[in-house]
Formats: sequence, C-alpha cells, structure tokens
Amino acid sequence: MLTAMQTEAVAVAKVVGGNKRYPGVVALDNVNFTLNRGEVRALLGKNGAGKSTLIRLLTGSERPDGGEVWLGDTRLNGDDATLTRRAAELGVRAVYQELSLVEGLSVAENLCLGHWPRHGGMIDYPQMYKEAQLSLQALGVEVDPDQLVSTLSPAQKQLVEIARVMKGEPKVVILDEPTSSLASAEVELVISAVKKMSALGVAVIYVSHRMEEIRRIASCATIMRDGQVAGDVALDSTSTHHIVSLMLGRVHADISPVESVGLHGELVLEVRGLQQAPKLKNISFTLRRGEVLGIAGLLGAGRSELLKAIVGLEPFDGGEIVLNGETVRRPDYADMLKRGIGYTPENRKEAGIIPWLGVDENTVLTNRSKVSVRGMLQWDTIRRVTEVMMQRMTVKAASAETAIGTLSGGNQQKVVIGRWVYAASQILLLDEPTRGVDIEAKQQIYRIVRELAAEGRSVMFISSEVEELPLVCDRILLLQHGTFTGEYLAPVSVDELMSAILSVH
Repeated sequence: MLTAMQTEAVAVAKVVGGNKRYPGVVALDNVNFTLNRGEVRALLGKNGAGKSTLIRLLTGSERPDGGEVWLGDTRLNGDDATLTRRAAELGVRAVYQELSLVEGLSVAENLCLGHWPRHGGMIDYPQMYKEAQLSLQALGVEVDPDQLVSTLSPAQKQLVEIARVMKGEPKVVILDEPTSSLASAEVELVISAVKKMSALGVAVIYVSHRMEEIRRIASCATIMRDGQVAGDVALDSTSTHHIVSLMLGRVHADISPVESVGLHGELVLEVRGLQQAPKLKNISFTLRRGEVLGIAGLLGAGRSELLKAIVGLEPFDGGEIVLNGETVRRPDYADMLKRGIGYTPENRKEAGIIPWLGVDENTVLTNRSKVSVRGMLQWDTIRRVTEVMMQRMTVKAASAETAIGTLSGGNQQKVVIGRWVYAASQILLLDEPTRGVDIEAKQQIYRIVRELAAEGRSVMFISSEVEELPLVCDRILLLQHGTFTGEYLAPVSVDELMSAILSVH
C-alpha cells in the first residue's frame, strides 16, 4: 500500500485560471489550484474568501465563468444537469458540514444508499452488510453496520459519512469542517481516518480553521483571500502568524476599530457557571449597560448554543442567569423577551424572517400589542412605526408592505435587528448579524450597533469574521472547547485575536 510520502506527484485535480462571478461579487479571480494523489491539502481563508466556490467548481455543482477544471487527464465538461454526476464519475466526493445521512436507516443501508446490491431482483442484505463492513474496516471505523444511524455519536456519524464517500474508489475527497461539532477526543477518530485515506492514495482537501489539527493532518495549505490564492505554503516551515497575514491581508474598512472605553455601566446580565453538555462548560461572564461584547471562536465552539441558552431557546444543565439583578435559573423564551432581551438567529432566512410577509408585519412580530386595539391590528400605526424603523435602520425597500423575502440580505438583517429596537429591547443577542451581507450593509450594521450601545442598550455580538469584531466591540471573549479562554479589551489587534483563535489552548 502506498503512503502519501511514497506517492509520486501525480495531479488528480486542477483548476486553471478559474473565474466565477455572482451579481455584484467576484467569487474567484484567476485561481490556479493543483491537487496531487495521496496529498492532504488544507484549504484556508476567512468567510467569503472563495473556498466554497472553489469546492463547487471541483464537484461540478458550479461551472466556471472562465478557466478550466481538470480531473486527472479529463476536462470537466458537459451540461449543467449532468456536471455534478460527471465529477462524481471522475472520482470527486465531498462531505459537508451538514451531514446527509438518513437517521432512520442502518449504517449499512446508508453506506449503500442508492447503490443497493441485489440478488434476484431483491436487495441482497448479506452482501450489503459485507460491503459496509469492508468500507468501515478500511478506515478503521468500529461501528456495527446493523446499528441505526440515529443511535450513533456525532463522531461516528461523521466517520460513516466519510466511509460512504470512500465507496467506488474516489480520487479526491473534500472534507468541509469535518470536526467543527466534535469534542477533542472524537477529533482523533477523524484524523486517523483521513490519514488512512491518504495512505490509500486518495487526495484530500481539508477545510478547517483549527490550526493545531491542520498541522497534524496536512503537509501543505492553500490560503485564499478575496477570491484569489494568497499563497501555497508548506505547513512545517510556515508560522501561524504568516498564515494569518496571508488570510487577512490589509483590513479594508472605512471605519476604525473601537478605541479604549471605560466599562462603568451597571451590570444588566450576569451568567454564572453555565453548563450545557457537551457544548458549554462552566461559562461565566458579565455584560454592562451600553457595552458591545463580542464572542469569538471557531465553528462548533458553542457560541450559538450560549445565546440560545441565555434567551431560553435551549435548556442548560447547570448554572444561573442574573438579569437586571434578578436570578433566572430556568429561562423561558417568551418570558425573556418580556424581560427586554432581543435575539437574532444565526440562520436569518430559516429562523429570522417570514419571507412572504411584508417588512411591516416582520417588524411588529415581536410586540403586536403595541399596534393593536382590543385585539385588532391597527394598520396605519403599523405602517407609521415601520417607516420610522426603516428610516432609522436605513432599510431600502419600495414600501413598508414590500415582502421581506424580496430584499437583499443586508436589508433583511437590518429589519431583523430593527424589530427588537421597535420592541424596546435593552439587551440584544446578535448571532452572525452580518453573515451574507455586502460591505456597505456590514458597515451600516456596525454603525447601528454602536448607536444602540450609545443609547444605553447592551449587545452580545457573535461573528465568524474575526476581523470585524474589533470594529464594533468594546470587549471580546474567546470561546474554545466550550469555555472562555481569553479576554480582549478595545482596541483589539486582529492579528492577535486570529492567532489566539487558531492556536492551541
């Protein structure tokens, strides 16, 4: 069996001069990328750098506007309906963050899904079990093929998904944040499986932000920034600081980082010893009136779970919340909203808006009693308060009645934040408030958050885009492996913060 070190440098995938544009966005700009047999290549870059678009070109789910994609000696070509299937036939497989296993089926049934072994026109269950066993053994996965997927741990599910893409002798396997939701001990199982794949001659593209993990599993990295390849580096001879500088480049922003300010406002929120297995471990912090508190950390660190626990959307196992001096041990969502907490979810489209309703109806959802008389909605009042909110939040829409689903992502997000301003919420929990919005809308959201803080509201601000946290936060807490490992007061260095996130603690 060949190892990655013994394998000759035989290219199994190439993107040559790849270009891809979406309305208003250059996703890829003359990208050249080569992957060799048996190689484990880390693909790094901040959100929006172009990683996902490059992956979509390789899997055939997107066609380049310019340039070529080669898989082995074959140029990936064909009509849109068959391009993905053609890439799969040429040996490309991908495992994404959101797993695609069928919980109600067994491991064996999932591994053979859509490719059932048959005998006499019927599914050959003994053969299916045998094929599944061989796939699992090849990666060292100790799972019973007859076990229901719903009974597996997160790490076992991830390994079954990887084992499934290994069927049919793939040449390229793309793993997108495969350990983001796993505990440290479970990560070892995925690392072991990837090393076995490499030893079999399979080339692996490994997308992750966990630097310690990347150095253990990959020999080199391609770093992307603003739709271009910022550099290809050998990991054993490149410092984390240099990698961070390649990822960030110059920080393009028309606004300056928050300067040092005194945090003297009264305590409005105190969290004491919050625990929520397996994500949160002994979380304690305070939030003062007029403060913008950032929460930094990798995907899977527990950031969203923390906000949901505070606002009462998810129960926690231990600890307590003190809100304006009153202890709340078992928060209820409706009650926490009445107490003055507003919450914007990470997934705006699925959980933050009702797309077919107007801006007006989406705005007053949180407090319809303010615009009702004896249970009847007062539409003149609704229109008036919505127009005031739209002006304050700089929402661009034809009218207050415009369906919110037709607005840009940035305008949708400003409405979602604006509904809590309308509801007079004093504590805002913002989960990824700038995800999927353009640069102008981001800067408008930063300005809005700072204005709300200046009025005495308090904000918790979660973002995967590390470079934006110093632009809006008075203080930043670093969340790693379910606990806080660092605190940074404004002004915060982006390089220092990014290096801390990528380093081992």
